Amino acid sequence: MSRTGTGFESGHRIGIDLGGTKTEGILLDHQGQQVARLRVPTQRGDYAATLSTIRDLVGRLEGDLAGAKATVGVGIPGAVSPATGRIKNANSTWLNGRDLPGDLSAVLGRPVRVENDANCLAVSEATDGAGAGCGVVFAAILGTGCGAGIVVHGRPLGGRNAIAGEWGHNPLPWPTGAERPGPACYCGRHGCLETLVSGPAVAADHAAATGATLDAKTILQRAAEGGDPDCAATAERLVDRLGRGLAAVINLLDPDVIVLGGGLSNADLLYERLPAAMARWAFTDRLDTPVRRAQHGDSSGVRGAAWLWRPGERPDAG
Repeated sequence: MSRTGTGFESGHRIGIDLGGTKTEGILLDHQGQQVARLRVPTQRGDYAATLSTIRDLVGRLEGDLAGAKATVGVGIPGAVSPATGRIKNANSTWLNGRDLPGDLSAVLGRPVRVENDANCLAVSEATDGAGAGCGVVFAAILGTGCGAGIVVHGRPLGGRNAIAGEWGHNPLPWPTGAERPGPACYCGRHGCLETLVSGPAVAADHAAATGATLDAKTILQRAAEGGDPDCAATAERLVDRLGRGLAAVINLLDPDVIVLGGGLSNADLLYERLPAAMARWAFTDRLDTPVRRAQHGDSSGVRGAAWLWRPGERPDAG
């Protein structure tokens, strides 16, 4: 039975994207339209201040709701451990070992859903973005790191160990002799995809091959414009490695669509060249899997956090 009169009847949703340098909040109405959006600096290294920042953002976003409450979902660069209920694997290390869902629920006075930020990207794009209408969405973030989220029929797939979609910490498939053992990764292993297809990895690969120091955006721009054979070669290595990595995902998961987010996802050449690069390695006679740019761009993570509460779901339902 549902209890009424507790403030959640409006159907508004708040999403919080807790990043390493910024914390962003968004308020969506019952139709999923943006009502308000705020961004403040992340209080790095200070857990108590992180809780206060989120509490204040929620309060400001609810300020115009005339006493109504919104559901709250939070995306983080880590995961909630099924074993302990505490945060693990967060590169915002001050969150690790903390009961973030419980602590946020206490300071906000309502249940709060906490999910990996890549899963939030996938939820956003599956709900009303590049993966809308698709049953299985694989959404990869290609930025300072390399992660991914999986959505199945509208819901994020966390997995038994809450690591579903940790694509960046698998080895590069079908490596050449020159690619073994691969660069060292902060996880303690060598040759993880993150060390080869993230933004910093592209810059490092280019520097190793040419001695030139350029960021990934510049490299891919010059490769697209033509006239710079070194940048073209680096871009070709990136496309080849991404093609192998995504073909392995297709062989295992066979998603209906692959969505790319993060800084590297803005490079048009990826969408032009990746289908052929994936087809060379996918175990199928014809590859039909589309690769699409995240429709909501930088807003996907915070929107996906809001969508962790689906239409009709309310924390006050019992």
